[in-house]
Amino acid sequence: MSLDRTIAPDFKVINSVNLPEPKTYNLDNGIALHVINIGEQPVIRLECIFEAGSWYEKHIGASYFAIKMLSEGTVNMTSQEISESFDRLGAFTEMTHTADRIGVVVYCLSRFLPEVLSLVSQLISDASFPEKELQELRNITIQNLKVNKEKNAYLATTEFREKLFGIDHPYGQSQDEINITKLSIDSILEHYNRFVKSGRFTVVLAGQVAESDVRVVNETLGRSQYTIDAYNGIFAPSVSYQNTEALVEKPESVQSSIRMGRILFNRHHEDYFKMLVTNEILGGYFGSRLMKNIREEKGLTYGISSYLVTLRNEGYFMIGTDVKKEFTQQTIGEIKKEIHKLQNELVTEEELTTVKNFMAGEFAGSLNTAFEVADRQKVLLLDGLPADFYNHYIDNIHATTSEDVLLMAKRYLQPEDMLTVIAGGK
Repeated sequence: MSLDRTIAPDFKVINSVNLPEPKTYNLDNGIALHVINIGEQPVIRLECIFEAGSWYEKHIGASYFAIKMLSEGTVNMTSQEISESFDRLGAFTEMTHTADRIGVVVYCLSRFLPEVLSLVSQLISDASFPEKELQELRNITIQNLKVNKEKNAYLATTEFREKLFGIDHPYGQSQDEINITKLSIDSILEHYNRFVKSGRFTVVLAGQVAESDVRVVNETLGRSQYTIDAYNGIFAPSVSYQNTEALVEKPESVQSSIRMGRILFNRHHEDYFKMLVTNEILGGYFGSRLMKNIREEKGLTYGISSYLVTLRNEGYFMIGTDVKKEFTQQTIGEIKKEIHKLQNELVTEEELTTVKNFMAGEFAGSLNTAFEVADRQKVLLLDGLPADFYNHYIDNIHATTSEDVLLMAKRYLQPEDMLTVIAGGK
């Protein structure tokens, strides 16, 4: 019997997903420990998360260097000794940095958690910031920056954020060679001492976690003393970006990177789920309208996407693509045409159902491991969202109607409310 490839295979609609709830403990010093205990392998991911990203820094780059330097030396260990100690335990470490938060992440076998915790505790409380390693990190960061500045996509995205939020806003700032060079060790140490060494943090333990693991976390990290820091700077985004176009010229470039968008909202907003579906239809997946038009029909690009970027204190909508210079304005015109259609014509039930089923399946498929579940739960825990936020995720997706999509497009996707940034030429 031959397979008829003109007939789509059967599929099952996903109507609900229930995330395992974390179990929360308070360590002896009041620090919160959240445990996501799932998984069949004896592997654990330990995270110490500090509210100490760019949002909290006095000098651009201080938060980045404060966290990246933790593993470069302590009072009792050199950088090489730290690296060898983690390697000996088969542990993988990562120092994470975002505009909102910084963190220490370690993956290890469950039986090595006590040794890993001892090392992490030293990094947090006894980092020494050796001059040689700091200069090496400066040099590496500057070299990476120079490489990135040769890429239109990087230039377009950084310019987009700067114009969207303003150069004095943490979400609008980016590193440059001058700031990296001028950043003093005193500024880095000030951020470290205030927000890491003496700062309150959140611990997340995911994987195959036993009660004995909780005890050892308390014995190690529950002893540290911290100062409750009430600092939470208030920054107002720029309001002058609407209906403007910015050009980052690169005469030698044969392509242009386009970024279009506006400030929007984060997950707390009542229209978040409806806008998620609207974005998916416009440019959120490979079968989106922008992809069908600008890639498949017009052949102007290899790919085009739209995003809802959600940060702790703000959110924004962005469309991004790369095209040949001579197609720049044509592409922008086609983007506006697709937005106009979304604002004036109801999405068919067939298209809407396809998109909602795709989103439900994609969400369910993103919860295969303990660490993926932990990533979802972290969002709820750190951003103060309801505990059942993701349990109702698919319900809210399926509840979105064609009329909702039309309303969202009219309310939030007006081209005159958007900023357009082009890196390359037009």
